[in-house]
Amino acid sequence: MAHSAVITGIGIVTAMGVGIEASWRALTDGSAAVVDTDRFAPYPVHPAPEIDWSEQIPKRGDQRQMEAWQRLGTYAAGLALDDAGIKGDETLTGTMDMIVAAAGGERDVSVDTMILGEAAAGRSDTGVLINEKLTTELRPTLFLAQLSNLLAGNISIVHKVTGSSRTFMGEEGAGMSAVQTAVARIRAGQSTHVLVGAAFNAEHPDMLLGYEMNGHLARGPFRPVAERASGEGGGLVAGSGGVFLVIEEAGHAKARGATIHAAIGPVAVDAGEADGTQARLESLAVEAGIDEADMIVSANSGALARSAVEKSAAARWPEKSVRAIANKTGHLREAQFPLAIAVAALSIAKGQPVAPLESAEAPANDAPGAIGVIALGHQTAEAMVRVATPEPTQ
Repeated sequence: MAHSAVITGIGIVTAMGVGIEASWRALTDGSAAVVDTDRFAPYPVHPAPEIDWSEQIPKRGDQRQMEAWQRLGTYAAGLALDDAGIKGDETLTGTMDMIVAAAGGERDVSVDTMILGEAAAGRSDTGVLINEKLTTELRPTLFLAQLSNLLAGNISIVHKVTGSSRTFMGEEGAGMSAVQTAVARIRAGQSTHVLVGAAFNAEHPDMLLGYEMNGHLARGPFRPVAERASGEGGGLVAGSGGVFLVIEEAGHAKARGATIHAAIGPVAVDAGEADGTQARLESLAVEAGIDEADMIVSANSGALARSAVEKSAAARWPEKSVRAIANKTGHLREAQFPLAIAVAALSIAKGQPVAPLESAEAPANDAPGAIGVIALGHQTAEAMVRVATPEPTQ
């Protein structure tokens, strides 16, 4: 018999603000998205908010040795643990499993520039040059970028989460698999409580370069997701942030008196060739029970080709309101699917639908009993899950 999985902790840090209440206000008050169109022109970016790191990360060496993506993730993890009532309880954190989605970290741009500068000046022994800089200019934890499992390591050190730990790599697909694994472990009785999430720092030149090398970034003035096909560039607007969830077995949460935000069903994930995407999405919708949802929260990246695929797939639910959270937060890569789930869970917990995030969207006035979360990575990977009001017995 499968166990029930519920969400008891939500930690969000995005351009919308820090924490649950700031995020919910931004999703429901009709305010304009926070967008920086100057620093990385012609590419708009949703920046991270002002953060007092010391509220979740001690000022001792912990802060100084982390790059921005690690600080964002470690901070969001602390918020999730606080929200779940687990922070500081080492009986719970010591038995808590952790699943993190991460990329290769931020490259050291100054060292990259140094290497390229010397090569451009005529130095031809490139191999020797790179080895010199690797051994003299980088901290021991770096190899021109950062180890992917450093985020999990820092969360373990700072927040004392010392159960099993897994780190998945692979852009949006890593975030999808991380949540899928967390929920599957709960439902199989292999875990009682899991911390799962990711972080992304869009305000770093190499992150934007990676997207633009494949022509994915939007250019010029900020446009809502649905209107980007008429603008310049590839449609994706990156955003900085961190998102973590505490997912628990329902009985475990009830026994410790935790507040349950929402129930979360099995996560359906797939990937494959582009010409099979529509068929995969139909299968995922059935597997995740999206047809029974009252509305849809979309983790759409804004990338033009994939947005078109999602629009076609959403025609399956013409009566359902769809909210693309990238309109408010930008695209957080590995963290985008956890973010969409967090937004859906907040809507369930608040008993209010997410307000229209674009002028053309239809309002959803009734309190949702179930919300479908759909996600298409900017190039590959798809996922769906249904987040719903918990059963009274939970």
